[in-house]
Amino acid sequence: MTALLGQMKERPDEIVFAELFRYFAPRLKSYMRKLGAAEDVAEELAQEAMAMVWRKAHLFDAERAGASTWIFSIARNLRIDAFRRQKRPEFLIDDPALVPESPASPEAQMDVGQQAQAVRAAMATLPAEQARIVHLSFFEDKPHAVIAEQLGIPLGTVKSRMRLAFQRFRKALGEPES
Repeated sequence: MTALLGQMKERPDEIVFAELFRYFAPRLKSYMRKLGAAEDVAEELAQEAMAMVWRKAHLFDAERAGASTWIFSIARNLRIDAFRRQKRPEFLIDDPALVPESPASPEAQMDVGQQAQAVRAAMATLPAEQARIVHLSFFEDKPHAVIAEQLGIPLGTVKSRMRLAFQRFRKALGEPES
């Protein structure tokens, strides 16, 4: 087979290629199946590998590798490429998930600003120990257990102070109590 591929390197020949194809195509398909490719994918990868052999026969170097090694390396690399494409699907440009949101209207921006101002004002009315816990939880993104450990207080106390702080927030922001 190495001699046949060497002939292909010198001069592409369909008859020689047909013999290489008859020998390697079923073996490549079997190899792809062993690597976990589905039947149809294995067939396609074997076909693609042999097409690449035809196109790149001029690059074959019998000093570096035999025909089997060279052809199976091509097939293996094609399988890796196919696996990567499968893991990272191509994105459609007009996919609604990729379209950026339209900028908020001036009214919506004003509402957000007013809400932020109201939250800051409500935060200022909290007792220091409640304000500290809200700050650690929401602005420093710390879990309640870490806050309890950091402040040296029981976890139940952290949760109680958080609940009391939320009650004050609801009242200050004019929301109904639950």
